[in-house]
Amino acid sequence: MKIATQNQAFFPENILEKFRYIKAMGFDGYEIDGKLLVDNLAEVKAAIQETGLPVTSACGGYDGWIGDFIEERRLNGLSQITRILEALAEVGGKGIVVPAAWGMFTFRLPPMKSPRSLAGDRKAVSDSLRYLDEVAARTGTTVFLEPLNRYQDHMINTLADARRYIVEGGLKHVKIIGDFYHMNIEEDNLCKAFHDNRDLLGHVHIAEMISYKGKDID
Repeated sequence: MKIATQNQAFFPENILEKFRYIKAMGFDGYEIDGKLLVDNLAEVKAAIQETGLPVTSACGGYDGWIGDFIEERRLNGLSQITRILEALAEVGGKGIVVPAAWGMFTFRLPPMKSPRSLAGDRKAVSDSLRYLDEVAARTGTTVFLEPLNRYQDHMINTLADARRYIVEGGLKHVKIIGDFYHMNIEEDNLCKAFHDNRDLLGHVHIAEMISYKGKDID
C-alpha cells in the first residue's frame, strides 16, 4: 500500500519543487492532475528521476465525462483520458480515477428531470468503460471507477453501482475506488461496502465527512 496526495494550493508551482515538497512531507507518491502530466511529461519524468517519488495515479485533467450528456464531449473525454493513460504508462503510474460525471446533473436539485433516460445513461457509461478497458489493457494501466454522492452525480453513487458496471461489462482493467467522503453519504455501512467489494477495490480516497450516528466507520 502507498499513501499519496493530490496537489494542493499551497504546494510549489514548479514541478520539481512540487515533487520535493511532497516527498519531504513523507508521502509515498503523487496523484497527479492528468493535464499537468500530459503537458509536462518530460519535466515529470525528470522530477521522478531526481526525487525518487513516483506518480502513483492521476485524477482529473480532461474535458468531457465518460457519462456526458453531450456525445462530442464524451468522446473528447475518452480521447484525453487515453492520452493520460499512455502518459501514466510512461512514468509507471497505476491508473486514473474516473467518475461517471461530476456536477453535470442531480435528481436532488431543479430541474430534477434528466435530459436522458436511465437506459441512455447506462449505455453511455458502459460504452465508455469498454473503450477505456481496452486502452488500459494496451497500456498496462487501470481505470479506477469512482462513485460520487447523489448531489454530484446521478449515475454511480455506491460501490455496488460501480461493481455492476464492471461485472456486467466483463471489464478486466477497471477497478473500484472508494472515497470516504462520498461513501459516508451513500453507504449504510462503510466497512461492509469495502468488504463486499474487496475483490474489485483498487484505490481509496481518504477524505473527511462528518457523519450522523450509526454511519461511522469505526
